[in-house]
Amino acid sequence: MAVAAFKVSDRGQMALPAVTRRRWEMTEGGTVEVVDLGEALVIVPAGRGGLTAMLGQAIDEAGGYDALVERAREADPDLA
Repeated sequence: MAVAAFKVSDRGQMALPAVTRRRWEMTEGGTVEVVDLGEALVIVPAGRGGLTAMLGQAIDEAGGYDALVERAREADPDLA
């Protein structure tokens, strides 16, 4: 996972580096989804189904929703 800092203008504009635009096939421009997590922002290209699709894939790869809930309960019994 690469971490980079981006300058945001006083108008709220930000430019993605060319290497990032190429990686995400956004060389002609495109749309992103921005999720405000309170302590962080997540920026996801919308063209691949966006954040919903990425979360769905991550949940599937983790063994499904029930498996994630069980792991969360094991990690923090107060959640039960």
